[in-house]
Amino acid sequence: MAEPRNWKWVNDPTLNKVEYDKLEKDGLDVIDTIMEKYSKEGYSSIEPSDFNRFKWAGVYQQRPNNGHFMMRIRIPGGVLTSDQARVLADIAKDYGQDLVDVTTRQAVQFHWLTVENIPDIYDRLDSVGLSSIEACGDCPRTIMGNPLAGIDPHETMDTRPIVAEVEKFFVRNRDFSNLPRKYKMSISANVWNTAHAQINDLAFTPAKKVIQGEAVFGFHVWVGGGLSAKPYLAQMLDVFVRPDEVLKAAIGVTTVFRDFGYRQKRNHARMKFLVADWGVEKFREELVKITGEFETKGEELIQGWNAGYFYGIHEQKQKGFYYAGLSVPIGRMNAEELAELARLADEFGDGTLGTCNSQNVLIRYIPADKVEDFKQEPIVQKRFKLQPNTFVGYAVSCTGNEYCNLAIVETKERMRSLAEYLDQTVELDTALRIHMVGCPNSCGQRQIADIGLQGALVKTENGMVDAFDVFVGGTLDIQSRFNKKLKARITVDKLGPFLAQLIGFYKEERNEQESYWEYVERVGLEHIQAQVDSLLVLS
Repeated sequence: MAEPRNWKWVNDPTLNKVEYDKLEKDGLDVIDTIMEKYSKEGYSSIEPSDFNRFKWAGVYQQRPNNGHFMMRIRIPGGVLTSDQARVLADIAKDYGQDLVDVTTRQAVQFHWLTVENIPDIYDRLDSVGLSSIEACGDCPRTIMGNPLAGIDPHETMDTRPIVAEVEKFFVRNRDFSNLPRKYKMSISANVWNTAHAQINDLAFTPAKKVIQGEAVFGFHVWVGGGLSAKPYLAQMLDVFVRPDEVLKAAIGVTTVFRDFGYRQKRNHARMKFLVADWGVEKFREELVKITGEFETKGEELIQGWNAGYFYGIHEQKQKGFYYAGLSVPIGRMNAEELAELARLADEFGDGTLGTCNSQNVLIRYIPADKVEDFKQEPIVQKRFKLQPNTFVGYAVSCTGNEYCNLAIVETKERMRSLAEYLDQTVELDTALRIHMVGCPNSCGQRQIADIGLQGALVKTENGMVDAFDVFVGGTLDIQSRFNKKLKARITVDKLGPFLAQLIGFYKEERNEQESYWEYVERVGLEHIQAQVDSLLVLS
């Protein structure tokens, strides 16, 4: 384990309040308190200072603050078994008012839990090798990865053992349970950037280098990505790591963040600010002081970005087997539907499922002679479609103010109804990704969307009403960029018609096979703003 090298911040009088709380009691310590005290004595017994520490247990207070909680379950790399899925479904049915959400980081979230439920939920999760520990909090969170790992024709290696190794090292590791703030990691060997490398604090992407005359497949290392109110794209270090060096590199990068990350202002405590201030050269210098030298960069193997979408039936690298990419509208399902997915995984596949950062799911290892029968399954025909409608299929939403204390507006139902409206109103043969978020924290990742919608409020003669700011042109393709804000705050009653007309301009002016973000890049933001201005005059 890494030994603390530079803990000068411990005695820093300028620390923010959360840092003092963490020094007084480590976040991991709340788990025992929950199990031994709060779960027995109830919500009213919870010390106010422990509510923030509940995050280390994978738990947040949900809105309204009346004794109910959200819990996030780690799905490392986005691969789980049918047995795990059934346990998750039973938890949702018994404790979570039948609600299951797939997140943009491949995790699963429950709502409506009480503190009395937590011990039994932990036991159930543990029985199938799952956990919510450190799914939240100032610690290494769920590791994003390739949900096709092991079967992917477009991967350079199976990353599941690597993800498992890194996951095992960091979870409950008190050397790293007090980071400056939340810390997000991705590990993928898929050449289409399935794990969104550029928006993670630490990311590993497929690479190749000739070393002593031998072509070696490994990884490049990216640091300093993140969204929220001040988004940054991760930058690549001049480092090539072999598969057996990934954990060493992850320990080193995380140690640098722990020891040098900012702890004075809470909103400045992410790794992206440290990397932006230092630059990648200095960051690498500090890293190799901890790890020793790595090989310098090799050949980057990322070819583009599929945004985490795998719809349809596709060949695996195992001859005669296929995987199915299914649409889960806005990432929400009920317990019965999740249990049905587990049945499909057993009956048609090898008993494994994938969760995607597009909030969708996969069924893996379907033999060729079962593909047609799989297509006819009622849940595939009617609910989780192989080829969803354009807008419903590419709609992403955060939790919104239905449950989230930070969100300004409701998003889940609003995004679903908006996507259905656009599918009924606009005929479009090209994927157009619309992401909706309820606040600047951007759990719905609006910055990387073709069209991003961020909740806001507008004062009218009838009082404050919900509205959305509009952003256009985001992508994590080779030339990655965040979308840019238009001068337009659209009230919810006008949002559907506004977007239908805005997308209509794109249909008229696009080049053949041109995606929306490419169109925005070609015509320029001023041109899009002129379109918006014309629509606002008409309204």
